[in-house]
Amino acid sequence: MKNYEDLVVWKKAFKPACEIYEITSNFPIEEKFGLSDQMRRSAVSIPSNIAGGSGRGFDKQYVQFLGVARGSCNELETQILISAKNKYITPEESLRLQSSCNEILKMLSAFIETLKNNNHSY
Repeated sequence: MKNYEDLVVWKKAFKPACEIYEITSNFPIEEKFGLSDQMRRSAVSIPSNIAGGSGRGFDKQYVQFLGVARGSCNELETQILISAKNKYITPEESLRLQSSCNEILKMLSAFIETLKNNNHSY
């Protein structure tokens, strides 16, 4: 079985998750338990579900975890747009983070299709 840290999609998801913590630390104090917290949870959920699913050992179960990661990525993208609209993040940060989300979503979708086409455990 491949270590999840070796997966390119996990590496791609880990980087923005860490970046979100840094960016949201500059949000207004009233967002500490609101948008900031929600963004952090969504961002952390993506690499966490990639890692969590890798330990299950069966493609069908892994696909479920990757689906949750994909949903969290969509949530994060929405939260990025809200943050940009409220001027909590710069347009450059928004574009960079949205680009990361799009890339991760594409990779997750391709990974899910690969696992669905395989009928075995790994």
